[in-house]
Amino acid sequence: MNNLKKIGLTALAGSLVATSVAYAGALEATGSAEMKMTNNSQSAAGKTIGMGNSIYFTGSGETDGGLNVSLSFELDQGASDGTAGVYDNHSVSVGNDSLGTLTVHGHGGSNSAAALDTTAAGDFWDNTLGIGTATGGAGDTPQASASGNGLIVYSLPSMVDGLSVGVSSQLATTGGSASTAFGLTYAGVDGLSVKYAVADVVKGNTETANGDSTVLSLSYAYGPVTLAYSDMEYDVGTANADVDTTGMKITYTVSDELSISYAQETIDKEAATVDAEYEGITAAYTTGGMTISAGMYEADAASFSNNTNEDYDKWTLGASFAF
Repeated sequence: MNNLKKIGLTALAGSLVATSVAYAGALEATGSAEMKMTNNSQSAAGKTIGMGNSIYFTGSGETDGGLNVSLSFELDQGASDGTAGVYDNHSVSVGNDSLGTLTVHGHGGSNSAAALDTTAAGDFWDNTLGIGTATGGAGDTPQASASGNGLIVYSLPSMVDGLSVGVSSQLATTGGSASTAFGLTYAGVDGLSVKYAVADVVKGNTETANGDSTVLSLSYAYGPVTLAYSDMEYDVGTANADVDTTGMKITYTVSDELSISYAQETIDKEAATVDAEYEGITAAYTTGGMTISAGMYEADAASFSNNTNEDYDKWTLGASFAF
C-alpha cells in the first residue's frame, strides 16, 4: 500500500515500554476501500450492493537500548469489537531480531494457530458463503482454539533460514486454564510453504469439553501455477463436536495483473450424515492500487443434511482500492 502520509514524531513517549528514554519514530496511515455487488440464491434480498472500508494507523520507533516498538490501531465502520464506534483491531509490540517480538493484542488478535488456520480455499464457508448466517447455525461452523482481547503472542527470533516460530497465550474468561498455541511456517525452499500449528481448546473447568486444534497447510508454486492444500482438525471431549475441515486450491497466474483460481472446501462434522461442501471459481485483475474481482460459488449440504434449502449458489463482483 502507498502511505497516505508519514509524519515524523520527534518525541514519541517511551511509556510504550519500560523505559523513560524518548526516541524518534514515525506514524503512518494506510487504508483500503471496496465496492461490491452480490447475489445469493438463498437470500430474500437477492442482489445487494455494499461497501467496505478500513484505515490503519501504525507508529514505530527504536529505543536507545535497541528495542523496536510499534503500535497499530484500526478504524473500521463495521467494527467487530462489540461497541457502537469505529474502533477495531489494535495492538502494541516490542522486540528485535535477537530477542524476538512480543505483541499484546487489545482486540482482534489471532493466536499462533488461528493465524495459520485459513483454509487453502480462503474460508469460503465464512468469508464468502456465510455458513451460520445464510444457512445453518453457529454449531455448524468449523471450530478453532480461542483468540480474543488481551492475547499475548511471542514470535521467536530467526533460528533457521525460512523458518518462523510463534507461541501465544489466551487467558481463560469463564474459568479453567489459559489457552496456549504454537505455530511454525517454513518457506526455505523456493516456491514451497509449509505451515503447522497446534493449540489448546479450553471450554472451561470441565475436562471432557476441552481438547486441541491442529492445523496443517502446504502450498507450492511452479511457474504460473500454485497448488495449495490444508487440513484443520478440532478434537474435543464433547460428544459429536469434532470437526475436520479440508481445503484445496489451484491458481493460474495469467500475467502480473490477472489470476484465476478454483477451490474447494469440505467440512466433516462428527455424527453428521453428510459433509458440507463448497466450491468456487474466482478471477482478479490488479492495476495500480485497484483490484477488480469476480467469483461464482456453490454450497452443498451446508448444514450437513440433504435438504434442498441447504444447497445454494452465490456470485460476487467488486472493486477494491489500497492507498
